[in-house]
Amino acid sequence: MRGAGPVAVLKLLSTGEMYGYELVEALDRQTEGVLAMGQSTLYPLLYNLESKKLIRGVWRTSESGRDRKYYALTAKGKKKLVSDTKQWRALAGAMRSLDVLAPAPRGALA
Repeated sequence: MRGAGPVAVLKLLSTGEMYGYELVEALDRQTEGVLAMGQSTLYPLLYNLESKKLIRGVWRTSESGRDRKYYALTAKGKKKLVSDTKQWRALAGAMRSLDVLAPAPRGALA
C-alpha cells in the first residue's frame, strides 16, 4: 500500500530505537506480512525519512559486537506521525462508511 511504509516505520520507532533488520522483522511480524518489506526497500525509505529529519540514525556497536545503525524518531517525526495517524484514521473511517472496511475480528488482517 503506497504511503503505508513511512507511517508504519515512524509508528514502530515511536516505541523505541531499532536497527534496520529489527524493523524488517517487526513490520513482517506485527502486520502478519501485509506490510512486509525487504531490506532493499526499507533502507531507501530510512534514508528518505532521515533526510527529512523525521528520524535520526546513530552508528553503535551492538551486544553481538556488530556495528549497526540504530534509528530513532525525532521531535519532527513525532509530529509527522500524529498528523499521518489522523489522516489514516480519516481514510479508514471513509472506507468503513462505504462498506469497504468492516470491523474485523481482533488479529484478523485478511
